[in-house]
Amino acid sequence: MTVGTPIERIWPAPVTGALTDPQLIALYGRADRPHLRVNFVASADGAVTLDGYSAGLSGEPDKRVFGLLRMLCDGLVVAAGTLRHEGYRAVRLSPDRRAWRREQGLAEFPTLVVVSGSLDLDPAQAAFADAPVRPIVLTHAGAVPPPGLTDVADVVRCGSGRADGASPLDGAGPVDGTGRADDAGPVDDAGRAGSAGPVDDTGRVDGGDRVDGTGRVDLVAGLAELRRRGLDQLLCEGGPHLFGALTAADLVDELCLTMAPLLAGAGPGRITAGDASVPRHLPLRHVLAAADGVLMLRYARDAAETPPAGAAPAA
Repeated sequence: MTVGTPIERIWPAPVTGALTDPQLIALYGRADRPHLRVNFVASADGAVTLDGYSAGLSGEPDKRVFGLLRMLCDGLVVAAGTLRHEGYRAVRLSPDRRAWRREQGLAEFPTLVVVSGSLDLDPAQAAFADAPVRPIVLTHAGAVPPPGLTDVADVVRCGSGRADGASPLDGAGPVDGTGRADDAGPVDDAGRAGSAGPVDDTGRVDGGDRVDGTGRVDLVAGLAELRRRGLDQLLCEGGPHLFGALTAADLVDELCLTMAPLLAGAGPGRITAGDASVPRHLPLRHVLAAADGVLMLRYARDAAETPPAGAAPAA
């Protein structure tokens, strides 16, 4: 069934008529090997926020695809800063989408995975306390969990302080990988509600985590552990520093980028942040266009390309 603003495929092979949810699912799908997908929204001139808020960039078509991507994943990866400042609630899916997952032989809900160098996390936050599946927290050996965190989440230590090749993260910046900041966080698979606090020129919500140099989370080891637990299809919801660290470690297999048809002007940050890394080619796979002028671009590695570090070999 098609709902809301029509979405059509315009490249590589144009498809006339609005795409249904089953058609969108077929276009995005699940990879046949361990796979890390990142999802972002940005303005036409590359900004991740509008007037200090990123919610203004995301409309109904973007939220529709966002919800389907959540349904398709095994694990939903997010930085601790995003989790705190967006007020993430428990990851929930609609009955229809839970039924779809059961039919595919998947767990009813994806597992929330939080990346944190500081472990500045509140075990009472709904994302942990009300989670339908026990969340996983990726951190480093030097981090000390707050009381109660291990009661509601599995704390996995990846890296020991400043291991070479590890990625510096302390919450990795609170604007999520979709670029949609809000106060409610991802309420359910349908999308988002509300708006966040002001975002500074680094693309991070004021008062959020900064990379503080006190520890490093080894993302290669972290993703390998997730895959050992059966979480092969990962969806990253950021923020920009986490996306930057994943890119630097060559762990990103796919980028789903929604382009809003507006110019935000100078000031807002980009979808990725952090240290410079080697540019990598990521081929364009499809372009979708919504009736409101929004474009949805999907970039992904070649299937035959060697799996990135941390990925298990293809069967």
